[in-house]
Amino acid sequence: MFGWRGFGYFIFLLFCLGRVFCGGGKEQKITVQKPEEPVAKPAEKVLIVIAPVNFRDEEFKEPYDLLTKSTIDVVIASTDTIPAKGMLGMVVKPQITLSRVNPDSFDALVIAGGTGCKVLWDNETLHKIVQTFNEKRKPIGAICIAPVVLARAGVLKDRKVTSYPDVSHEIIPHCAGYTGADVEISDNIITASGPQAAKDFAKAILEAVKK
Repeated sequence: MFGWRGFGYFIFLLFCLGRVFCGGGKEQKITVQKPEEPVAKPAEKVLIVIAPVNFRDEEFKEPYDLLTKSTIDVVIASTDTIPAKGMLGMVVKPQITLSRVNPDSFDALVIAGGTGCKVLWDNETLHKIVQTFNEKRKPIGAICIAPVVLARAGVLKDRKVTSYPDVSHEIIPHCAGYTGADVEISDNIITASGPQAAKDFAKAILEAVKK
């Protein structure tokens, strides 16, 4: 048995230990760092150009549907933003005119064909857009008679190309080789022969964008 004096020493010892292990009576602040959240990768963005009248429905729809289903942002452009009508009756409202396109905002370019595409063949604004995409080696797709736009923009000099057969004479003098295949991939340039190749054309575009 220890007396009151021993008991006092015991209380004092407990007090001292409490100050050592509890920070001397001072309130301790513990900072918990919040783990960094992963930064989401921006969605790819593709520009699809259509003629204001008589674009080919499948040549627009197949790439558009596949790209959007693959969580890729798609912006539709034309010479005007009034509703454009396809050869088979599809109506599409372009979101932007060619004059307002900033190529730096997009990862790839697609030009749909159809008889109405002839109005785009000599469109200088579209030529400049094509040239900018090509300089940066971004994927460029053109189907049916749309490859004529690429030929007149001067981006096919060292590329193999295909197109709708009736316009091959417009392209052959401007390319490294005309293949006539359903789909032709040559570096960053993807061309296709017509509506029967629209699904394979769309797949090739998607693969190029996702690389």
